Amino acid sequence: MNVLLVGLGRWGEKHLRVLTQLGATVWVADVADERRQWAIGQGVDRARAVADFRQALPHVEAIDVVTPADSHRAVAEACLRAGRHCFIEKPLTVTVADGRAIAELARATARVVQVGHIFRFHPVTATLRAALTADRIGAVRYATGRFSGFKRPRTDVGVTHTDAIHYFDLFASLLGREASSVGAVQRDYLGRGLDDMSVTTVTYGDVPVVVEANYFVPGTHRECVIVGERGSLVADYGASTVTLHAGEHHRRGAAWEAVETGKEDLPARGDEPLRLELEAFLAACEGRGANPVPAEAGVHALEVVEAAARSARLQRIVAISEIR
Repeated sequence: MNVLLVGLGRWGEKHLRVLTQLGATVWVADVADERRQWAIGQGVDRARAVADFRQALPHVEAIDVVTPADSHRAVAEACLRAGRHCFIEKPLTVTVADGRAIAELARATARVVQVGHIFRFHPVTATLRAALTADRIGAVRYATGRFSGFKRPRTDVGVTHTDAIHYFDLFASLLGREASSVGAVQRDYLGRGLDDMSVTTVTYGDVPVVVEANYFVPGTHRECVIVGERGSLVADYGASTVTLHAGEHHRRGAAWEAVETGKEDLPARGDEPLRLELEAFLAACEGRGANPVPAEAGVHALEVVEAAARSARLQRIVAISEIR
């Protein structure tokens, strides 16, 4: 398949590597000549490296959009109107309204739009899903997610848009239900007009999930904990580990006891998530598989983001229905 990669930043470099490994004929587009020259140095044919992505549209069947979020709608609309399938890195767009516009155009053109929610393809997620499906911890009571670390802030969207959104989508997928309400605290400590710290409580049915995201905590943290009636699953996406802690509370007369009944390390092995993600996209484009993360999923994640911003501003719980 001929694939146009739009955007050759740090993450775009990884996409180029994986698309090449998957056997795609890759075209690249970037406004910076330096980045195009870099891609040529990586083996991209000079004739397939362009400054304006529109130049390559007649020559490709699919587009891989890895540009700043505020450009996603314009790029995707041009590609969809040209009849091309689109992979769009998360967040799908900056606003829910823009995301809905892309979803509607995808339906109208009958083209694939897959959103880059990469946590769905991580081996840790596969292990968590298998444990939940097998009822290893009983009914889920609540969960937490942490995506934090001392790093350079993005300039197009805030930390809730770029990092917390991973868990907003992940738990919708793992729990098999959409979010219903959101409560959030957000801060802009750096004074950029974008949040750089957020703590968000998202309710999925009767399951509350607390998600922390910021640019300040030392180290790199990509963890989540899922607590059930018979135990907990503790996962680390950075280390690719999942541990099941079995245990229940038992009443003894007027008191309660915490009874631990074992700990088990669950295997979390598999291919590189980005490879699995892009492989699924190419398969969907060729009709060999279903779209695993359609535009509507990206829109719902954005609904949680917008509800969180509104909650932080109004200092109250916001129902998802208020965003729709």
